Amino acid sequence: MTASDQIRPLCAPRAPAPPGPPGLRRAGPALAVYAAVRVTGLAVLALWSSLAGNDAHRLLSRRWDSLWYARVAEQGYGWEVVLPDGAVHSNLAFFPLLPWLERLGSWLTPLAAPDVGLVVSAVASLAAAWGVFAVAERLYGGAAGVTAVTLWAVLPVGIVQSMAYSESLFTALAAWALYALLRERWVAAGLLASLAGLTRPVGMAVTAAVLVGVALTARRERRLTPAMAAGALLSPLGAGAYVVWAGLRAGDPLLGYLRVQEGWGNGFDGGLAFARFIGSLLAGPGFWGGLGLTAGLALLAWLCVRCVRQRQPVVLLVYAGTVVALAVCASGYFGSKPRLLLPAFPLLLPLAVALARWSAARRGLLLAGAGLLSAGYAGLWLNGSGPP
Repeated sequence: MTASDQIRPLCAPRAPAPPGPPGLRRAGPALAVYAAVRVTGLAVLALWSSLAGNDAHRLLSRRWDSLWYARVAEQGYGWEVVLPDGAVHSNLAFFPLLPWLERLGSWLTPLAAPDVGLVVSAVASLAAAWGVFAVAERLYGGAAGVTAVTLWAVLPVGIVQSMAYSESLFTALAAWALYALLRERWVAAGLLASLAGLTRPVGMAVTAAVLVGVALTARRERRLTPAMAAGALLSPLGAGAYVVWAGLRAGDPLLGYLRVQEGWGNGFDGGLAFARFIGSLLAGPGFWGGLGLTAGLALLAWLCVRCVRQRQPVVLLVYAGTVVALAVCASGYFGSKPRLLLPAFPLLLPLAVALARWSAARRGLLLAGAGLLSAGYAGLWLNGSGPP
């Protein structure tokens, strides 16, 4: 059985698959471009922050969710804030893998937990870019792989990849889990899915991809191998263990974690609250903002359709579809939705394949311009409201 035959049961495209994971020689150009985009964004942020009288380092490492992760790393779980309206914000809402790494880094080095978070994010973002390249190259070739990584880097909210947040860590684990699935490395995929489940609630998207991949292959081959069973059993362990443990801490092993999320105003209502929010903007002074959100949702829907028409592997469709559904249909803070969509990198593959057909000069000019716009937006965003 050839490499391309191995991924065909998961509905992979007809492009021949490269032999084995991409090493630095193959992935080097993509990683170099990614690093250049990130350095440019950080330089623009530093300049913008200086002119605005802010500290770029603080914006990246000691604001919003990064403070919650650092507090877990330094003091453990059990800390909460009671808001004037009675809502309770508990740090049990934050999954433990990033705080664990921050605590380990603080123990091994003189760095404080928030600064370790920046290091973890920097390393993880490179690993994520490598994983995105590995998936795209395997399916569509090297040029598409480099383009996909660049597109992921120049997203308007791409600066989150350089913050002490968990998006980069999660995307790295998810991308390599999906790559393992494409190669039918079931145990590796299950382990990576379990770690992703310890990183963010959306880890269930990776678990869903593993379970679907195992089910499709078992059905085709009419047998369930020990490796398939192990991957399927491993994939939900990380998230499941934390949700049960957090529920016990909250007083209810089954529903306790959901109540913790309710305290933050998070829930899943199928997108009704988001639709009402957009409707209120369209009907009031925020009309243009509502129109922009509507256009963004239309673009998101178009990308989802393009992924299906591109005949992406089913595991990628399941993963990206779950990420999108959890982000768009949640009732939490609406300003977070763009960064919650950041791990849904398979949505970029149709654009990457199309742009890879352009000349290198034309493609480079377009993506360089997008990178500069992304860097400018990062300076504006983090020196303004920023990601909660």
